[in-house]
Amino acid sequence: MSGPGFDFEHVSNQVPVLENYNTFTTHPVLQNTLRAYGGSWAVPLATEMGQLMGSHEFQEAGILANTHLPVLHTHDRFGNRLDTVAYHPAYHQMMTAAIRHQVHSIAWTTAEKGGYLAHSVLSYLKQQIDEGSSCPLTMTFAVVPSLQIAPDIAREWLPRVLSTIYDERHLPYTEKHGVTFGMAMTEPQGGSDVRANITMAQPAGDGSYRITGRKWFCSAPMSDAFLVLAQAPGGLSCFLLPRFTPDGAKNQLRFQRLKDKLGNRSNASGEVEFHGAWARIIGDEGRGIANIMEMVRHTRLDCAVGSAATLQRALAEAVHHCQHRHTFGKSLLHHPLMQNVLTDLALESAAATTFAMRLAKGFDDAKTDEAALHFTRIATAVGKFWNTKRAVLAMGEIVECLGGNGYVETSILPRLYRDVPVNAIWEGSGNIQAMDVLRAMQKEPASVAALMQYFQQGVGLHPLLKRHLEGLQLLLARPSDYERSARIIVEKMALAIQAIELIQTASPEMAEMFCQARLRADRSLTWGTLEEMKGWEEVITDSYNGD
Repeated sequence: MSGPGFDFEHVSNQVPVLENYNTFTTHPVLQNTLRAYGGSWAVPLATEMGQLMGSHEFQEAGILANTHLPVLHTHDRFGNRLDTVAYHPAYHQMMTAAIRHQVHSIAWTTAEKGGYLAHSVLSYLKQQIDEGSSCPLTMTFAVVPSLQIAPDIAREWLPRVLSTIYDERHLPYTEKHGVTFGMAMTEPQGGSDVRANITMAQPAGDGSYRITGRKWFCSAPMSDAFLVLAQAPGGLSCFLLPRFTPDGAKNQLRFQRLKDKLGNRSNASGEVEFHGAWARIIGDEGRGIANIMEMVRHTRLDCAVGSAATLQRALAEAVHHCQHRHTFGKSLLHHPLMQNVLTDLALESAAATTFAMRLAKGFDDAKTDEAALHFTRIATAVGKFWNTKRAVLAMGEIVECLGGNGYVETSILPRLYRDVPVNAIWEGSGNIQAMDVLRAMQKEPASVAALMQYFQQGVGLHPLLKRHLEGLQLLLARPSDYERSARIIVEKMALAIQAIELIQTASPEMAEMFCQARLRADRSLTWGTLEEMKGWEEVITDSYNGD
């Protein structure tokens, strides 16, 4: 105490840090979807992961890795090329834990049904402490189907790709216990238009190629190998380009700089030049886009999962804050308007989480069900489009829930706010996803048939859903307007999928509230405008029931 009765040493009515909680067991929606979609066997794995990711130790690791950013070392002090990136130990700590807990591998290694679902839940929990280190985990998970196109390469690389040992050492992959993968597709002149790529691949005469050119974005540059697109004599092709050549020499890839990005800053992204770099082809010449799209389809799944996870992490912060912060004689959570805002945001988080996990279930079902394969072909682009966009919009409202305390860098929210747009941009921005849906509609009739069959089951679930689906059918009946209406079509598809899945897996109160709030023609455009609030407490606690 100092001064005449005024305590300058302490403050009151401030909120305790949200840490040392289980990010899985405090999230009933995630638990329910895991069980509803056939992943009950993974509950112990998710419980362990949730406890670890919610701990002070790993919350702090996320902070440290985003405070002490990666550093590129192009040369040593004598002028020799290095092309290495140094990360803070916290980054390696998160990578070690994630790989040990099979975030990258369980979809491929488990004998249980629901491997993709287990992967998505574990990835969802990991994402909540750090966006950046999730990037190489996603690419290492997603590279598997592309590698399997080339059986000789798969036999050589997959044992280390699927290893549960994280090996950060900069060595030839044959000397390592585990490896990670990156990707280098886009170039300065083309961006998403990868057919405009001018990087060249020349056959070396021994089955290998020499790659010459540059890439504008190379994700996770300290990976042990990269999938790269380059123009071979037979057209645009996909290549595996390792850090070291088979004789153990440094491969000829030279990093020019790291990108100074808006978010995702714990993960390095670099501009790279290939000076006759050694590489092996994946599949046939001219099949580059098709072969790398096997990887892209899986990374898009993780984009939908990751955005839902970041939204959930931010929502938990908002609910936690409103439980502990008091204004005008009661907690913020007991003010009706804040109840409306939080309930609306909880609906959004629950719908995004459920959508993401339904996509994962679709990937699992596609192993034995051709209709599910066609469904995921189109629904993954829809989910990537919708989840990534909605998370960006919701994040601004969540920052408002905390006021000034959510706007300062000592809060996690500014980092989440900067991180969340990356999933909307990576692997194709909104227009790319919408056009991909149109391409599937026009060139893959089986995908449209599978989606329409899925929607047919929803017609009798709710009157508003029936009316919503009728509106979608009217849009689909006008092919000449498809491109202009692409985003409207994808939005309606996304909302229909979310409604169907919530009706089937969530509480009746949550499902009804979602249909009323999202499917009505006169729905509001801002958060906190729910007209029907019956069951609001359960909706919030289903999304976060900590404290």
